[in-house]
Amino acid sequence: MIGGGQGAFIGAVHRMAAAMDGLYELTAGAFSSNPDTSRATGQELGLAPDRVYGSYQELIAQEAQRPANERVQVISIVTPNHLHFAPAKLALESGFDVVLDKPMTFSLAEAKELRSVVAATGRRLCLTHTYTGYPMLKEARQLVASGELGTIRKVYVEYPQGWLSNFEEGGSNKQAAWRTDPARSGVAGSMGDIGTHAFNLLEYVSGLQTTQLCADINTVVPGRQLDDDGAVLLRLTGGASGVLVATQVAAGEENNVRLRIYGEKGGLDWQQADANTLLVKWLGRPTEIRRTGAGYLSAAARHNSRIPAGHPEGYLEAFANLYRNFALTLLAEQTGQPAPPEAQDYPGIEDGVRGMAFIENVIASGRSAQKWTDFPAIESLEQRP
Repeated sequence: MIGGGQGAFIGAVHRMAAAMDGLYELTAGAFSSNPDTSRATGQELGLAPDRVYGSYQELIAQEAQRPANERVQVISIVTPNHLHFAPAKLALESGFDVVLDKPMTFSLAEAKELRSVVAATGRRLCLTHTYTGYPMLKEARQLVASGELGTIRKVYVEYPQGWLSNFEEGGSNKQAAWRTDPARSGVAGSMGDIGTHAFNLLEYVSGLQTTQLCADINTVVPGRQLDDDGAVLLRLTGGASGVLVATQVAAGEENNVRLRIYGEKGGLDWQQADANTLLVKWLGRPTEIRRTGAGYLSAAARHNSRIPAGHPEGYLEAFANLYRNFALTLLAEQTGQPAPPEAQDYPGIEDGVRGMAFIENVIASGRSAQKWTDFPAIESLEQRP
């Protein structure tokens, strides 16, 4: 692991997710740019002192020199945005597969370069867009792909938070400090932090891609340098339209991501507050309630469930599904066999490129008087099962 030292939030989440299915063992780390903090974190985690490094360069160089049966196989990068690209590039070029926190890079230019590195090295990259790991969103995606809802007409996705309703970055809140700092976060605040999750979820489940967008971007809290609120109108392939809302100043809100998709025959409704439930709404007949763990679900939904129906599966399990599917794909490759289709379904390099394109186009549209902005014709998402 690179990053995720003492005082960090997402590093611990990654470690729990990776450990859940017994497919990974944490053996080495450069947990902080401060060598003392890195060593202290490694000691807390029970790692051998000679596998705890003072920098990511040291980690990658020394692990690459170890015998193949001893060195790490996957490097998980959980640093702030501005420290994603360089360690990911070096890890891939040094022969390691990579798990990378989102957004993938600091800029679209970096994202495109990283895509070239993945292609040149033949290594794999998993991008942790957590919400795609929920079983009922796998079910939703399969339902849309089956054509049962008919041609998709309208998509709504929203991600409301309230934790930045005040000027938190002025104190000791480490998360607020870097997420609202353009030098570490990039050109976007809430749209980069949570808007990218909403965008990825919209395209992943609907199977559609954005062709144009029109954004209203706001900075509500005085003194803040980046956006903390915004709404985006989207035009999608196939003639559908969408609405995306991402705000971190909705006082009292936590993380209730919600997705609604409507076709000509019916629609679906999912929200993280009741993640085990998918509502399927039909024109002219009663609404269905589909539940995690049920035998009637698609193979994709069943594959990403661990426990019987009625036992809640939540954020950590969804996060763990990304790590699990990535591991199953890599293990299958070691045997020369293709992984099952369900295991190959995890966010990757193309999702990262489109996410960075979303950020830059949303901010450009928000600053423009013309508003409607053409989404660049980036290569299509890699084909998923």
